[in-house]
Amino acid sequence: MRAPARVRSAGVVAAAACLGLITSCGGGGGGDSARPEPSVSHTTVQHAYTAAYEAGWREGKRIFEDGGKGAAVREVVWGGCVRRSLTARPRDVVDRDRGAWVMGCKQGVGSGADRHPPTAPVTRRAPDPDLLRRFRSWAAANGEQQSARHAGRVVLVHLGTRDYDVEVACACTAGSAKADVLADAFATWWDGDDGDGTAWNLIVTDPTGQRLFTRALG
Repeated sequence: MRAPARVRSAGVVAAAACLGLITSCGGGGGGDSARPEPSVSHTTVQHAYTAAYEAGWREGKRIFEDGGKGAAVREVVWGGCVRRSLTARPRDVVDRDRGAWVMGCKQGVGSGADRHPPTAPVTRRAPDPDLLRRFRSWAAANGEQQSARHAGRVVLVHLGTRDYDVEVACACTAGSAKADVLADAFATWWDGDDGDGTAWNLIVTDPTGQRLFTRALG
């Protein structure tokens, strides 16, 4: 029996509404709005250490081609790769994981070295308030109170298993003589006080973390 026109009309409206609901929700249509987005933070971090490693590897290979085995000793044993990382290009790649860049540089400069890319971020930053306390204590006993008073937080920037830099925040701005005075005092105190691993560079920053200048330690 043919359904009354009124019933048929209601069925058409219901079907259209259902179809509209499926379309808007992406059901059965493969719409992009229904696809889960990848974790942006994870992807960004992964790209950061991978890109930094690759840049370091290329630089290490170039150094080896130019200097041979002598270059390998200089870059790996004498901290060349670590110190190069402070000025290596492109900065936006290197600074996102300087430890990964150092790893790549060391492996690249090694004669016949295999590639062992990192599987996680390499650089690790660790605040060290005790180090700041000991520096201020030394400064007070050695007439360097004025120098030490400009020091803010101290952070150890670990660039691998043994290499690290010391980052000191200064209550000053670029071009200020206070930063030089602070760096002189800190480097004098640090001499021979490497502790575990090897500290290669002193990095002085402004209060916001922007690098003002660097100085070799040891």
